[in-house]
Amino acid sequence: MAGNQLDGQQIRVAVVQAAAVLFDTPKSLQKLADLTADAARQGAELVVFPEAFIGGYYKGHDFGVSMGIRSSEGRDEFRRLFENAIEIPGGNADFIGQIARDHAVHLVVGVIEREGGTLYCTALIFSPEGILLGKHRKLMPTAMERVIWGCGDGSTLPVVETKLGRIGSVICWENYMPLLRTAMYAKGIELYCAITVDDRDTWLPTVTHIALEGRCFVLSACQFLHRSDLPSGYPAERFPASQEILIRGGSCIIGPLGKILAGPKYGEECILTADIDRAEITRAKFDFDVVGHYSRPDVFRLEVNEQPMKSVTFR
Repeated sequence: MAGNQLDGQQIRVAVVQAAAVLFDTPKSLQKLADLTADAARQGAELVVFPEAFIGGYYKGHDFGVSMGIRSSEGRDEFRRLFENAIEIPGGNADFIGQIARDHAVHLVVGVIEREGGTLYCTALIFSPEGILLGKHRKLMPTAMERVIWGCGDGSTLPVVETKLGRIGSVICWENYMPLLRTAMYAKGIELYCAITVDDRDTWLPTVTHIALEGRCFVLSACQFLHRSDLPSGYPAERFPASQEILIRGGSCIIGPLGKILAGPKYGEECILTADIDRAEITRAKFDFDVVGHYSRPDVFRLEVNEQPMKSVTFR
């Protein structure tokens, strides 16, 4: 029987650790283009950007919200955030596809998406031809994120088949949701893109566990944010005055047996690359396949609702 066509074939993957340009989507898109070009020059065939790289992650910002109170200033700040989010489909999404096509790479990028009056924290997956292969909306925003982002549903949980392997993306603290991880494993994810802004010491063991649990490659891209990256007037009082680095990174690439292949890198913008062999996944699943021979469907079963949940349906 012929083996998998990728067995023994090395592919190069990259994770990008960088700051979004806050409240300036055109500049963020140009930065995305420049960094993708850098990664492509290093031979990367898959390039992964952090959570909310287009649209921005506003760490420390409260948007004028406290229990039972919203300020007019906070509403105006949300308006700025809304105006810098992108529509899918739309011209900005087309531009991201053009970046993937220009450099012939698979591209995964975190964006803030707007639909109607709601924003979503979203991951997009593009082919080297610039085609949007998949869109995942964060199912459960964390803490203050719930004020500015809506919740995704089961209709946007793609794992897409590509010449590099099956690619999917899970966003930040969604990676602590065991049932969501299980759904991705059941879809055969091989290149698990964990995009985030979590820069804590606990993130590395989290993604290492996911690689071991799912017997997949984990590509984790985290933002890096310096105080000097904050726009004028940004509320930074929640950060100690001496703190210069506000999101320190920690991007990494992990193999399916938990080996660290690149990173974690802290304290600077960077591009990390690793050469991987998808055959390592088969070798790793020899003794552990969490949704196969190591499962117990007679005891545990997961049901996933992939229907879009609409508040209004017209018939």
